[in-house]
Amino acid sequence: QAAERMLRANGVFDVQVEQTQGFLSDHYDPTRKVLRLSPDVYGSNSLSAVGVACHEAGHALQHAAAYAPLTLRTLLVPATNFASMFAFYVFFAGLLFNSQSLVYIGCALFAVGFLFAVVTLPVEWDASARAKQHLATTGIVSPDQVQHAGRVLNAAFLTYLAGAVSSLLTLLYFMFRAGLLGGRSRD
Repeated sequence: QAAERMLRANGVFDVQVEQTQGFLSDHYDPTRKVLRLSPDVYGSNSLSAVGVACHEAGHALQHAAAYAPLTLRTLLVPATNFASMFAFYVFFAGLLFNSQSLVYIGCALFAVGFLFAVVTLPVEWDASARAKQHLATTGIVSPDQVQHAGRVLNAAFLTYLAGAVSSLLTLLYFMFRAGLLGGRSRD
């Protein structure tokens, strides 16, 4: 398995690799040191599956190296989960009850989501870079396949970039609605 080979080649022996359920559910859990791969990735030798597995192993390598953006992202997860659950409701309650304080708190909660999206960008870029380097230097795939895997990983990164842009636009919209960017807080 590509992920296990990448981990072992980099001296990481305390991370378990296991199959998980769901489509596109591949992830590394730094709190449990478990790399979970979806059935399509775990049981496949396709170029995409190998690229995804090595990308997720890249996160485990980041964790082993105490990569600061990953540490920050991990610390932000609880706050981001809270913020994403309540941002809209707090903002809407502020409008409903004519409470500028609640509107501002709602905007701050949206800002937490944006911060998380921004911190995620270097984490994902670095994990893909680690995967590409491993694929290029170990011979797991042929040299021309390394280039194709790189394109797949770059495309995956673009989804995170799109998510960050979307998060920024959401934040700006609600800030505008709150009157923080020249908009009106009530229509």
